[in-house]
Amino acid sequence: MGKKDARVDAYIEQSAEFARPILKHLRAVVHEACPECEETLKWRHPHFMYKGMLAGMASFKEHCALNFWKGSLVVDAGARSADAMGQLGRLTAISDLPPKATLLKWVRHAAALNDDGVTVKREPAAKKPITVPADLSAALKKNKKAQAAFAAFSPSKQRDYLEWLTDAKSDDTRRRRLATAVEWISEGKSRHWKYETR
Repeated sequence: MGKKDARVDAYIEQSAEFARPILKHLRAVVHEACPECEETLKWRHPHFMYKGMLAGMASFKEHCALNFWKGSLVVDAGARSADAMGQLGRLTAISDLPPKATLLKWVRHAAALNDDGVTVKREPAAKKPITVPADLSAALKKNKKAQAAFAAFSPSKQRDYLEWLTDAKSDDTRRRRLATAVEWISEGKSRHWKYETR
């Protein structure tokens, strides 16, 4: 027998008014199609587990989303939308959903895939090459300790600094961030050093 999670009840009640009927409907459909599924929260959103990840749903400020973990094998290609998280795009009303019979079919198919141990090969997201902006490069050349520390950082730690610097909206903000970055880098600190466990 499946299991409901009180945190999902709370999530639905805290969602925007338009979202509550959508989330309640999706929840009911998943439990009807897969009575053995169990609810949990992952990434702060409700998810349904059945021999692994089955599906998840989410509520945002102006829309909801439904995501099947093996969506490329579950949702018909013609029904997929890429305009939001999940396979069905932006859901703003129950009328945006496919018919209940279609949803039931998809949930049952997703459960059958999990029964059979089918996996979906996921391609890692392509990462942009790391290009050090001229102002950071010049600042690092002036501080040999920072230059050495930056060179020793992993590509992901370097990318954290580069994105923080290049995402600045104004020149003033970028200058402040550059000064802070060089200071932290010279101390061997990653961009998110305050949140790292020691």
